[in-house]
Amino acid sequence: MLKFIRSVFFGNYFIGLIAVVLSIESCVQLRLPLNSVTYYLLLFSATVFYYTYAYLGPLNTGDNLNPRKRWYTKNHWFVLWSQRSLFLMCLTLGCFFIYKNAAAIKSLPIEYWLMISIILLAGIFYYGLLPKSFYKINLRNTGWLKAFIIGFVWACCANILSFIVVQIESGTHTAEATLLVWLFVKNWMFCTVNAIIFDIKDYADDSNKQLKTFVVSYGLRNTIYFILLPLIIVGLFSVVAFTASRHYGFIMIAFNLVPFILLLMIAWSMQKPHKILYYLIVIDGLIFLKALCGIAGMQFIKN
Repeated sequence: MLKFIRSVFFGNYFIGLIAVVLSIESCVQLRLPLNSVTYYLLLFSATVFYYTYAYLGPLNTGDNLNPRKRWYTKNHWFVLWSQRSLFLMCLTLGCFFIYKNAAAIKSLPIEYWLMISIILLAGIFYYGLLPKSFYKINLRNTGWLKAFIIGFVWACCANILSFIVVQIESGTHTAEATLLVWLFVKNWMFCTVNAIIFDIKDYADDSNKQLKTFVVSYGLRNTIYFILLPLIIVGLFSVVAFTASRHYGFIMIAFNLVPFILLLMIAWSMQKPHKILYYLIVIDGLIFLKALCGIAGMQFIKN
């Protein structure tokens, strides 16, 4: 069971599941048709492939490797097989998606293509996927901007991309602009706080690389007290204010507050060290829980 858990979380399969659930949450909250199974499978396989890419490289058998790097070293051939299978899935599903929706894709408005281009560029520069001889940009190495960029990419995929795919697969559907922007910002800030918490785990490596993340620049306690907690509290009050202004019921508001309350508790707990699986299961699990709470809360809103 422990080997299976490590495979799911170290192998980034749980990250792929989070991407799918966040996209479902976005459609449900905007009262739009769900995307197709083809798209969700494509999103899952692309996300797992994309996140695992960063851990591929020459084998390193040093004793000082962290548990995640040791897992990748020990399971190198499994990871390579998985990456090849995922790439084949992405290629097959992507071609099928384009073939099935070719007419709708061609007729997309120019503003949608602009948004897709921004998402693709952010994704490419996110890991520095372009050859260094061509362009030396890696958005993950931008110090304190790193967390905001990670949150931005996740919000774009969860909200903007799923909305565009609905237009492609189900015809033209309108969504309230204010609600769309609010959900985008909420996902952006929630995932940003999640990324800042993850930077606590990477403090030693980031410090050695002279990567000025929040925790490297300001220290652990200052990051928790003056960055994490204020951001989460602002998020809490923003959720209450927005949902109350739309006259949502108490149950719906409560569902949306649960992830922020738990995030507040987990941020406070970061004053003590935790194992890497704690970050991958509990902290990433909060994003998964946020999506489930958002979906569940919508069931208590009357048309």
